[in-house]
Amino acid sequence: MNNEFAADLITLIDDEGNEHEFEILDVIENDSGCYYALLPTFEDPEDSLEADGTYYIFEAIEEDGEQQLAEVEDEELLDQLAEQFESRFEELYESEEEDGETPVQ
Repeated sequence: MNNEFAADLITLIDDEGNEHEFEILDVIENDSGCYYALLPTFEDPEDSLEADGTYYIFEAIEEDGEQQLAEVEDEELLDQLAEQFESRFEELYESEEEDGETPVQ
């Protein structure tokens, strides 16, 4: 089976020890750091519909020699990153339309 179009998944563990699985939508690296746009995955399709495409932005940080993802707490930075990610999503969507592909939603 060809997994060329399989989603890149990552599991994060919250402060209470609960695991949450996300699809990696995109990664931006710039002078201020490395940031991930993550979309939660759901076992129940109903939950996926209710989430309405909400994604989260995390910053990659190094802690105790390990790479970890942390919430971006600076609201101004978060807004800038959201604009950058959404611009990249639009470019991807447009390029898929031009190639004759139907974007997956």
